[in-house]
Amino acid sequence: MHSSQVTLVQTTFDKVLPISDVAAQIFYDRLFQLDPSMRRLFNGDLRMQGKKLMDALSIIVGNLNRPDRIVPGIRALGRRHAAYGVQNHHYTTAGEALLWTLEHGLGDAFTAEVRRAWTGVQPPRGDHEGCGREAGAVRGKLTTKSSS
Repeated sequence: MHSSQVTLVQTTFDKVLPISDVAAQIFYDRLFQLDPSMRRLFNGDLRMQGKKLMDALSIIVGNLNRPDRIVPGIRALGRRHAAYGVQNHHYTTAGEALLWTLEHGLGDAFTAEVRRAWTGVQPPRGDHEGCGREAGAVRGKLTTKSSS
């Protein structure tokens, strides 16, 4: 991922932050529309879950240039998700829901270039296998692009 793409992801995410509560609600509405079976994975207050989602995205997006700061947290997130019953295909659905949320939240600012930047977000090179399911957590939160 080029530094210009990182900057684009970060600046567009900054535009979402002021409406983070609404964006989180839109995300979960879309997630459950795409895969109603995923609702069973969320037993608590979705507003609190939405805050956790936006906090996690903020940390990840803010540190895209410093993967050493986020990989341990991503690994822990992946382990927690696995314990909750999250499966690999759920990450793809979450990525689709996130892109849809960004598109609707940013409106005209969600250009083809912005889409490419967001779908270009990947776990650090060489860490795909090491993070396993955790790498899927990053892809699920930030992209629908699969690793090769």
